Amino acid sequence: MNWIDYVVVIVYLIAFLGLGMFFKENKDGKDYFLGGKDMGWFPLSLSAMATQLSAISFISAPAFVGLAQGGGMKWLTFELAVPLAMIGIILIIVPPLYRANIVSIYEFVERRFSSSTRIILSFVFQISRSLSTGVGVYTIAIILQSVLNISFHWTILLITIITIVYSYMGGMKAVVWGDAIQMVILFGGLLICIYYGWDLLKANPDFTGFDSERLQVIDIPNLGFDGGTYGLLPMVLGGLFLYLSYYGTDQTQAQRLISAKDERSAKKILVTNGLLRFPVVLTYCIMGLIIGALVHLTPDFMSDIVLLTQKNYPDEFLKSGFKPDLMLPVFIIKYLPHGLMGILIVGILSAAMSSVSATIHSLGAVTVEDLFNRGKVKLSEINYMKYSKISIVFWGVVCIASAYLFGGTGGTVIELINVISSQFYGPILATFIIAILVKRVNHVGMNVGIIGGVVINITIKYFFNDIFWIWFNLTGFVITFALALIFSALYKTKTKENLNIEFKVKREDVFSKDVIILVLFFLVILGISFSLPSLLAMI
Repeated sequence: MNWIDYVVVIVYLIAFLGLGMFFKENKDGKDYFLGGKDMGWFPLSLSAMATQLSAISFISAPAFVGLAQGGGMKWLTFELAVPLAMIGIILIIVPPLYRANIVSIYEFVERRFSSSTRIILSFVFQISRSLSTGVGVYTIAIILQSVLNISFHWTILLITIITIVYSYMGGMKAVVWGDAIQMVILFGGLLICIYYGWDLLKANPDFTGFDSERLQVIDIPNLGFDGGTYGLLPMVLGGLFLYLSYYGTDQTQAQRLISAKDERSAKKILVTNGLLRFPVVLTYCIMGLIIGALVHLTPDFMSDIVLLTQKNYPDEFLKSGFKPDLMLPVFIIKYLPHGLMGILIVGILSAAMSSVSATIHSLGAVTVEDLFNRGKVKLSEINYMKYSKISIVFWGVVCIASAYLFGGTGGTVIELINVISSQFYGPILATFIIAILVKRVNHVGMNVGIIGGVVINITIKYFFNDIFWIWFNLTGFVITFALALIFSALYKTKTKENLNIEFKVKREDVFSKDVIILVLFFLVILGISFSLPSLLAMI
């Protein structure tokens, strides 16, 4: 990097501090955590996408497609269930959740069941989300230090402190508009890499086409057992319950839905994500395919990845010789002109900061609401804002601490987080679905269902380690649902009214324009996934 690239990065960081100043006027909790509930669907849609498509996705997914052993375009199968999940959330979760007029979505289950149910779900969210974000910050900091030529410690502080400051000052509006801007920068960075990578690949006389093994997307026979992964059935069924839970019952995403100015806008956020996620993921998968092919045809490119691996990942160097995640950073340093190099670094920073901002803001919301603003006595507006800003700083510091404490163990912790998340997503989703649709389940049955669903899921995972982890989103849901029904029947107790919200899925909703569009889009991306290997093989 030279002075031009550093100027681009510095201007970007200063601009985001200015964003916090611009949105610093927040009168109360609804302003601070929900943006006053007057935000439009488009920036909220981009914010939701930026939160999910993190820096890890921007770096690791293309590396998986282009270089990782056993990788390739099958990464796209993660997207197959997204449109279907959006339909379920639009029909079942959004109407009662939005009408409940809440800040923490875990208050929703307290109204239906008990405070213990709320605390269990809130606690799980706070621990798992802060830990996973810390690991993500660590991973990106390791990668960026080699590009920015600054120490690992300064890189972590650069990512987190700037994010804490503008989130602390500007609240939800700063976070959402920051995410929207970051999403545009991120996608622009993808297109830049594709343009320069394809230009270099075409000019290489040894390029005769892409590796056919990396072009396959759909794997029908693979059921996700005996160590198999990315099969059609597990990715659609397991993925459906994963995304239903993530987009509908995870505070980081649901907070955007309940921040919309009306229920219709909340549904538009989901439709937009259901339609735009696949093109974005397809774009960075194609980028990974192009740059991966360039690596295999360019010895110097691979040598630089190996040297950087030896320097920053000695264990990975001894194990496999190189770390695929370094593919994109080396490409940026080696092949992009100055100025554009700075823009791509900003793209990686954007992806990292959008994930951190969403995490600490949602953690702050559930901390204040679930711990300090519960019960009959509510906080005054002054105390609410004071606690809210303290909680933002607190969780920012926790993310930094978890990066140092747990990030260094790398793949082991990341794998553990994936396993833990898959144990909880199903039970959490079942809790919300039962709260909305099943009146005869009481808080005793629900609490037993949550705990039992998680314990049985973990037990199955322990004894049957060859089952692909995505299945546990489905099994956790089914087990929790069954246990809640059984124990509610065995232990009769008074149940609360179902949130005093009359809710029923109507026929006209099932056949609405949104649902039809998402169903058709699911069929389109399924067709694209089947035909993509043939199309790419023709290049």
